[in-house]
Formats: sequence, structure tokens, C-alpha cells
Amino acid sequence: MKFSIVVVCLNPGEKLNRTLDSVLEQTWTDYEIIVKDGGSTDGSLKSLRSDKRIRLFQDRDSGIYDAMNQGVSHAQGEFILFLNCGDRFYDKKVLAETALRSGRVQNSENLVLYGDTYSEKADAVIASAPRITGLTCYRNIPCHQSCFYSARLCREKPYDPKYRIRADYDHFLWCRYEAGAKMVHMNLTVSSYEGGGYSESRENRKRDREEHKMITRIYMSRVELLCYRLFMLCTLAPLRSLIAQNKWSAGLYHRLKEGIYRRGNK
Repeated sequence: MKFSIVVVCLNPGEKLNRTLDSVLEQTWTDYEIIVKDGGSTDGSLKSLRSDKRIRLFQDRDSGIYDAMNQGVSHAQGEFILFLNCGDRFYDKKVLAETALRSGRVQNSENLVLYGDTYSEKADAVIASAPRITGLTCYRNIPCHQSCFYSARLCREKPYDPKYRIRADYDHFLWCRYEAGAKMVHMNLTVSSYEGGGYSESRENRKRDREEHKMITRIYMSRVELLCYRLFMLCTLAPLRSLIAQNKWSAGLYHRLKEGIYRRGNK
């Protein structure tokens, strides 16, 4: 099994099948879909797509990251990717292109393949950094919906449920700093991100910032953190975030950012 696509859900409505359809439409067929349901009561599972590659598991969980860990425990693929309900693969060739690129890299047991993400909310493709540096880890890592992890990395370091918003961020930094995983940017858009999730609500933004501080202190030195904070201050990071999230300016902003990334990668 090449890929395990883990989809966790709880009363997902029609979003579940929309996500599953984007996987079932892939031209590459060596994959499984792990649907981990936390006890839905909305009847959505009655219309679950019928396909032998879909494996449904139902059990209680303490939240999204516990559910994702449970999904990993059932996964049989070489690489694992998590798609939230409502999110989709960007096009039909994502898995085929990823399989091609993974074949070019040695030691696939310690590998993270990542790409760009289309934001439905901003109506723009959000380019990921071509190289994962310390500043990248501090500032803006790729969305987990656009990261294919070697299965070993997900099993050795499960998501820590004490982080309600940034457990995936903690895991990514662990892969880079502790596991020494090779991180390879794929020059393709992997997923279409719906947005508007738990971490984006106004009441959770404070907790998001607190968890960011907690996690970066684990992996980065005080000197690094000071340098990164000064950089963010000098480059007007709050203003850039507003521009990047505004639907009217996001497209131009992200195209400029992508151009800078490509120029710097030459």
C-alpha cells in the first residue's frame, strides 16, 4: 500500500463524501482511505461512498488529534496524509505526482513530501517555502493537508492532544528538529483547504499564539526566537497577514510570494 489517506469526522454532513470523492477520483489507485468517525449521529455515514478502499472505524475520541492518532493506528500505507472533512485534493493527479517524486528519494521511512495549498476562503494558492529553514518553522509551515509523512514518523511521534490547535505544528517541528526527516518540496498544489476551522475562530486565536510559544521554545533556542521575532517585526508580519487573508488582495500577495520563493530557489 503506497498511501493512507486519513479522514476524521464527527457529524460531517455532506462534506465527508465531497472529501472522499476527491480521493476516489485520483488516477493513482494504490491507496486506502481510513475514515475515523467519533460517533456521528447526523446520518451522514448512511450515505458513505461504497468502495473497497474505504475502511470505516468508529470509536470515541477526545478531539481531532486523538482521532487522527487513532486513524494512524489502522493505516497500512507507506505514506500518510490527513484530509479534514470539506478539504479535497486539488486535482486528479496529486497522488500520481507524489508517487513519482517519492520514488526519486532514498530512505522513504524518514521523509516528508509537501506541496502548496489552495485556500478556498482566500481564493488563492498559498505557496510553501521551497526549503524548510528555522525561520520557516517559526513563521509558516505547510498545511498538514498538503504533507505526506512517512508512516514511521506518524507512529513514532503521535500528535500530542494537550495541544488543542497546534499538535500538527508540534509534530512537523519534531520531524525536522528531532527526527531529522528529509523534507522535499513538490512543485505542485496538493490540497484545496476549506478554511474556517476550529483554529481560525476568534476565541481560539489567543490559545493558538500561546501554543506557538510553547512549541517553539521546545525546539528553538532563545537566540533563534529573538532573531525570528525581530525579523517578523521588521517585515510588518501582522500587516502582511491581513493582506494575505483578504480575498481581494490575497491572490496578488501569494503570487508575489511564490515568485520570490522560485527566484530564491534558483
